[in-house]
Amino acid sequence: MRPTAQRATVIAVVAGAIAAGGVVGPRVCGGARISPVDVPLPVARPQRCEQVNSGADLQAAVDRVPDGGALCLGDGTYFGPLRVPRAITVWGSGRAVIRSRGEGTTVRLSGRGAALLGLTVDGSGGRYDLEDAAVAVEADDVRVEGLHILRAVYGVLVSRARRVLVRGNVVVGTGEPALGLRGDGIRLWETRDSRVEGNSVSASRDVVIWYSPDNVVVGNRVAHGRYGTHLMYSSNCTVERNRYVDNMVGVFVMYTHDVLLRGNVIAESTGAAGMGLGLKDSGNITARGNTFARVTAGVYLDGSPNGDDEANTFEDNDFRLAQTAVVFHASQRNNSFLRNRFRDNRVQVAVEGGGDALGTRWESNSFDDYRGYDLDGDGVGDVPYEVRSFSSDLTSRHPALAFFASTPVLALVDAVSHIAPLFSPQTILVDRRPRVRAQERH
Repeated sequence: MRPTAQRATVIAVVAGAIAAGGVVGPRVCGGARISPVDVPLPVARPQRCEQVNSGADLQAAVDRVPDGGALCLGDGTYFGPLRVPRAITVWGSGRAVIRSRGEGTTVRLSGRGAALLGLTVDGSGGRYDLEDAAVAVEADDVRVEGLHILRAVYGVLVSRARRVLVRGNVVVGTGEPALGLRGDGIRLWETRDSRVEGNSVSASRDVVIWYSPDNVVVGNRVAHGRYGTHLMYSSNCTVERNRYVDNMVGVFVMYTHDVLLRGNVIAESTGAAGMGLGLKDSGNITARGNTFARVTAGVYLDGSPNGDDEANTFEDNDFRLAQTAVVFHASQRNNSFLRNRFRDNRVQVAVEGGGDALGTRWESNSFDDYRGYDLDGDGVGDVPYEVRSFSSDLTSRHPALAFFASTPVLALVDAVSHIAPLFSPQTILVDRRPRVRAQERH
């Protein structure tokens, strides 16, 4: 088969993600697809600790350790539930397994300064209403690091806490075919000043940050779920250098302000509801240096920003192989798109329900369907870039016509509208200083 430009782009995007440690072919494990390179962060054994051997009463061992003490678990199986009510460290290698008996939460960290490090937590109870979890955090200054969490309804639940560190864990959910029947891989609830870093989450439902301002989500890999990260009422957060692959939605931000999304890769969010980044009634959002590849909608804006005193900025992002790179729904003002790159998208910009995006600032973006020129060679097009797609105008006004997307029918509509402009399609956007790549200048 003769290679096409689109196939070459797919290969380049995927190869770049693999080289950066992002997209890896999944394998099946207990009904859940996980990457073969996903291993927990190694955590050093405490220098001073009480040794506990497999089969011992783990709760009794925790109860006799003083504040500031540590337990080191030998390889083998231990049974929950376990409660850690004080500043105690529980460490084990990945071959030390705390296993659920099928009811309730398996490990509950309720003591300030407690730590659970290095071991495996297998399973939880099955009650969604009781939020049965592998690990529940209910205190400040807790560390959850280097764990392998398997087959739990909820992975790590953090509630009403500050300065919690959730780092380097591998969380594999139940892999239920219906996403709504899974629990969240990681959830922060009414939690502040905390960090979710370097985790791998797969076959769960969501990574959730709700009612939790001033947190950082950095360097995680989330795959095969519903929401890669879902922020709601969680202002002043940073979402940075994460890789979201094969989720329904990469990142969704609701009723939230002052969020930085930087250097994330969001790919394979396809399907009718697929999107890379969604904003709902959210303002002062900065999306910088992100990659949106093979998604239904790259960025979806719904009522965002929701006030005249707020603005959203999208700069230096890559939009590739999207059905629609940017979709506006009642969000056409106080948004800026600066120095972004649009490549191999079926539709660059669409406005649902008609209307236009002329109230949005478009400046120095690079569009692969730009038909202008750069005679002086300064890298800026000599004529503005405009979107005047008649088919996009039709599908925006009549959503049922989206059934014909990517078919010769709508392609013919656009071709005829250019050859014989009997109808003047509505102008959707204008970028007066479009960037032109070197090979496109002449």
